[in-house]
Formats: sequence, C-alpha cells, structure tokens
Amino acid sequence: MVIKGILTAGKFVILFHREHKGGKEMSKRIVLAGGSGFLGQALADHVKKRGYTAVILTRGSSAEKNGITYVHWDGRTLEDSWVREIEGSYAIVNFTGKSVNCLYTKKNREEILASRLDSVRILKEAVRESSAPPQVFVQAGSLAVFGDTTDVCDEDAAHGDGFSVSVCQQWEEAFFNDTLPKTRQVMLRIGFALGKDGGALGPLQMLARYGLGGTIGSGRQYISWLHMDDLNAMFMASIENENYEGIYNATGTAPVTNKEFMRVLRKVMNKSWAPPAPAPLVKLGAYTIMRADPSLALTGRNCIPKKLLEHGFNFKFTNLEAALRDII
Repeated sequence: MVIKGILTAGKFVILFHREHKGGKEMSKRIVLAGGSGFLGQALADHVKKRGYTAVILTRGSSAEKNGITYVHWDGRTLEDSWVREIEGSYAIVNFTGKSVNCLYTKKNREEILASRLDSVRILKEAVRESSAPPQVFVQAGSLAVFGDTTDVCDEDAAHGDGFSVSVCQQWEEAFFNDTLPKTRQVMLRIGFALGKDGGALGPLQMLARYGLGGTIGSGRQYISWLHMDDLNAMFMASIENENYEGIYNATGTAPVTNKEFMRVLRKVMNKSWAPPAPAPLVKLGAYTIMRADPSLALTGRNCIPKKLLEHGFNFKFTNLEAALRDII
C-alpha cells in the first residue's frame, strides 16, 4: 500500500508512505547515519520534502527537531535504540567519519580511519541481523582516492598514493568486501559540494569577502565541483533506482582549476582581483591558523561522473558561474 499526499490548489493532504516488503508493512524511512553535518542535513531536508521520514543517527542527544528524528549512537556498537530504526527502513545513507579538516597527527589519522571502518562494519552487521532489511545501503565516499592529479579520472582510473588515498581504499574495501543478500550497495565518491550556509564553499567565500580570494598555491590543482541540488538528486537516484549499484563518481561534468574557480567566485561576489596565496604561505596558514593539513587546499583531482552519465543522470547545474549565482 502506498498513500501519497500533496499540497496543491490550496488544499492540504497529508503525505504518508507505507509499502509491503516480505509481507511486512514498512514505513518509507531513510536512516542517515552520521547525518548531522552539512551534507547529511541537506539530504534530510530533501528527503522530507519528497515525503520520506528522515532519521539521523548522531553522537549527540536523541531528539525531534524540525520534523527530523535524531537518535543517539556511537558509530561502533550495536544498541537497540538505533538498531530498531534500521529494521524495516527503506534505505541507509552513511555519512559517518571524523572530518579530514584537521591536522594529520597520529591520533587524528587513527580516528579518521577508525570512524569510517567502524561505522561501515556496525551498520552492515545491523542490516544482516534485520528481519526486514533496507533495500539499499548508500555510502558517502570521497574522490580523494585518486590522489593529487590533473589527469581525467573516471571510476576506473588509477588510484593515487598517500594517507588520504589509503583511507579511501580501506573504506571502499570494507564496504564492498562482502555483499548484503537483500540490500543493494552503492558508494558515491563525493566531490567539492557547493551549497548554502556551510560546507566546502564557506571558507573560500570568506577569503574572497576580505580581499584574499586569489589563486591558492599553483592554481593548477583541479576542483571537481557539483551543486548540492545535484548531489541530493544523486542520493535519491541511488536510493530509488534499482539499477544503481557499485561505485560512482558523485561530481559535476565540468571540473575546473583552482585558479578558474577563484576567478569565477570573485566575479559572482563582485570582488576585484586578489593577490595569489603562494604554497609556503598556504602551508603556514594551514598549520598555524586553520589547524588543518595544507594538502586539502594544495591538491586536487580532475574527476568526471562517467557511470552517472551512462545511467542518464540529468544534471541541473553544469556551469560553475550559474551554480555559484544560484547559491550566493
């Protein structure tokens, strides 16, 4: 049974989904593990508008807020409080992982890796033990697996080297090392997601606002960007389309160099030329002010969404200036 409501012609009809799965009635609930961050909150709001119920698993306190249910978990151990949300859910999307926007100390490196592997392991365990498992498990991954390169990278391109690449490789292996009998598995390697009120764009906007939005480092490093609307659509396609399975580059069709990105950003923000930030200055600022590894700003990759295009995915934003004007 599926009952859908709409808001149209001044009339309000409650939107509610239920369907049968294996003889059991199941609410269309999407569980967003680690979804209290920028990407997770954006997707939670999006699925809500599409009539789904959004449940966010968070290290914070359990609560109900703005029509979204927050349930506490630690990302490592099975607990009835959150496992019951998996039972009979429609989909899981896992965003869990310590932010890479930090200094890569030994402790932080260990936490970056463990937070990703632990959450994948425990969520897969919960799915296996479920009598009514979700139809799909979508894992948010990273294009960082390709390392620092200007070569065009589709899903089958060679991987790079270094700490971030190693984390991505172990992460992907943990997710795909065994299958879930009744649950599709999809990994989206997410690029530089552009959205309002946060995310990767925020710091660059701040630099431009204060006249510091010039080329960063050599400026030749690529930014594989995409608009948040397209990213949310990719998540929904992965959830709703049974043909989606395996690994996808979740990025736009027109990556640009850092030099070009900053030029377009300044143009959209009505800012004039800004002095470049040489690599040594970026490294100094990263370590002393931003408290983050400078590779986040000085490296890049030129990625394309080959498999999404093969599936006929329709991008809303393929032009950087149009995307930034929509956001800013």
